[in-house]
Amino acid sequence: MRRSHLILALFIFAVLAAAVLFFGYIPARASMLYGPPARALSISDRIEYSTRLLSHGDLLVAPLNPNGGKQPFRIEQGESISSVATRLEQSSLIVSAQVFYDYVVYTGLDLTIQAGDYTLSPATSIIDLARELQDATPEDIIFVILSGWRLEEIAASLPTSGLEILPEAFISAAGSPPHVLGISSTTMEGFFYPDAYLVPRSATVDQLLDLIARNFVLHITDDIRQGFATQDLDLYQAVTLASIVERESIRDDEQALIASVFLNRLRVGMTLGSDPTVQYALGYDSSAQTWWKNPLSLDDLKFDSLYNTYIYAGLPPAPISNPSLEALQAVAFPATSPYYYFQATCDGSGYHTFAITFEEHLANGCP
Repeated sequence: MRRSHLILALFIFAVLAAAVLFFGYIPARASMLYGPPARALSISDRIEYSTRLLSHGDLLVAPLNPNGGKQPFRIEQGESISSVATRLEQSSLIVSAQVFYDYVVYTGLDLTIQAGDYTLSPATSIIDLARELQDATPEDIIFVILSGWRLEEIAASLPTSGLEILPEAFISAAGSPPHVLGISSTTMEGFFYPDAYLVPRSATVDQLLDLIARNFVLHITDDIRQGFATQDLDLYQAVTLASIVERESIRDDEQALIASVFLNRLRVGMTLGSDPTVQYALGYDSSAQTWWKNPLSLDDLKFDSLYNTYIYAGLPPAPISNPSLEALQAVAFPATSPYYYFQATCDGSGYHTFAITFEEHLANGCP
């Protein structure tokens, strides 16, 4: 009897030891090595996948090919994890589809793998590759420049653009415009062609500026250049005037008429009297948190700057914003008009009333 009791005790001890091993040590060991299991897993699943991970050993952390190059890989919308795992192995990106599958199910990453395009390498371990598949961030981003923005406003959009270019570096680099523009200036202001640019996330500031400059040159056709010449303007002067037209106009269909007013004033030696040039000279208005202070006071209009076209005749020394193609075309092909004055209508429509004489201009004022 004593012998049978001893055998029974040993059997019970073995069962308990096995239980401790499977229900305690194995999950704890897997959790220590690979992180906690997904909460959605049942106790039995946790034990099963913990056991599988431990059996895979170094396959989870050792890359298939440490010297392997990158290659594109697409995950389709709604594609199953088993399909993704199989194709990763078939593409020679991982050593085993099963090992990958077991890891992502254990961690719960199978539920957060995103559809999209990736660039993957067999020099990446299964663990790291699974984490990469959590973010289908495209290699290129869309960088938008709006018409009428000044340099500082473009720079301010960089931190949220996806590009790793600091605003300060952007402004500094813009002080040396790319040679492709063919201009002699200490600023690229006016030549940031408003558009949506497809830019690699890794682009440097010089690469970005070159891309924008080449887009500007592409859009300034021979016809537009000839139009500038017809108005007795060189490229830089024309862009400067277009930058004023851009800021003065709300309605695109008025730009050619507004351009004619400024050209008429230039031909007779009048000051341009443009509020946006004063706004540009004043710079950032911290109280309103804008680069374009509005309304301007009488003292503002007396601000001594070469950009102030109320007190200095002719064009300002450089563009004050980045004009749209429509504004550039308005300067190249202005309307023919007798007008020397314009002001906003009183109905809030964004249109203007135009006048030949100052007396007519005053009469057009709002009550």
